[in-house]
Amino acid sequence: MPVGMPPTGREVVAEQDCLDGVLGFEVVSIGDGEAVARFAVTDRVRQRFGLVHGGAYAALAEMIATEATVAKVHADGFDAMGTSNDTSFLKAARGDAITASARAIHRGRTTWVWEVSHTDGEDRLVAVSRVTIAVRSRD
Repeated sequence: MPVGMPPTGREVVAEQDCLDGVLGFEVVSIGDGEAVARFAVTDRVRQRFGLVHGGAYAALAEMIATEATVAKVHADGFDAMGTSNDTSFLKAARGDAITASARAIHRGRTTWVWEVSHTDGEDRLVAVSRVTIAVRSRD
């Protein structure tokens, strides 16, 4: 469940209706420069050959990087949104869940950069992402 505040001046989409909700994403924790999220491996996140769809990894990485950035900048009058997402897929996932562990490697005034490691239910590294988040004033 996303923990960030919704941007002002924009329509808020119900969690179950947005991509994060449809794919079953869950925020596990958000700390100072680190965050964890996960999703269950079900048919809704698989491609037609039965593997976890690469887009699910990329979307999870962008969601947790955005939510973790929003958690730190929103109170100061800023929004955060993804501007770049480079996700590499290393091997097919096993088990019943994917966990994304994100670490901020740059926290600037206008951009934050996150590295995200995706592990499967057997704790194997199955994908990696680098996500850039724009930080913009709500004014």
